[in-house]
Amino acid sequence: MKLNIVLVNPQIPQNTGNIARTCAVTGARLHLVKPLGFEIDDKKLKRAGLDYWDKLDITYYDSTEEFLAACDGEMFFFTTKGRTVHSDMEYPDNAYIIFGREDAGLPEELLIQHRGNCVRIPMRSTLRSLNLSNSVAIAAYEVLRQWGYPELSTAGELHRLSWDALPEL
Repeated sequence: MKLNIVLVNPQIPQNTGNIARTCAVTGARLHLVKPLGFEIDDKKLKRAGLDYWDKLDITYYDSTEEFLAACDGEMFFFTTKGRTVHSDMEYPDNAYIIFGREDAGLPEELLIQHRGNCVRIPMRSTLRSLNLSNSVAIAAYEVLRQWGYPELSTAGELHRLSWDALPEL
């Protein structure tokens, strides 16, 4: 199972760095659609992604049109304007979950063209939106939950102690 996370014109390097880290720990592929609001070598970007950059599968596109032409899977557009709750959608293998820039979201013309696949993360209607990196994490983990967390560890171990050495509760 392969998950693709797409950022269209991201503006804040720390958000993209956090999203890159989410991609690294989940095995998702990251797709960055230019123009970006920062340089890829931006220290804030690297700091947020820490030492995970060499663990990423990143593809860059010069435009939204270039990305759309290259996309080889079903696309899901995350937007505050969506009418379907993100967790009510079923995500197939090779799904592309797509997010717009922090200050403007995705273009409405793009949303109208793909209206059947526009989804919303529920939130209070009196507030503008969630942080982009939080939205990506929520969306990615919903897809992975539906897929049964393929290739992800679902149980952790203590470092100094042992779960198995504890008495039953």
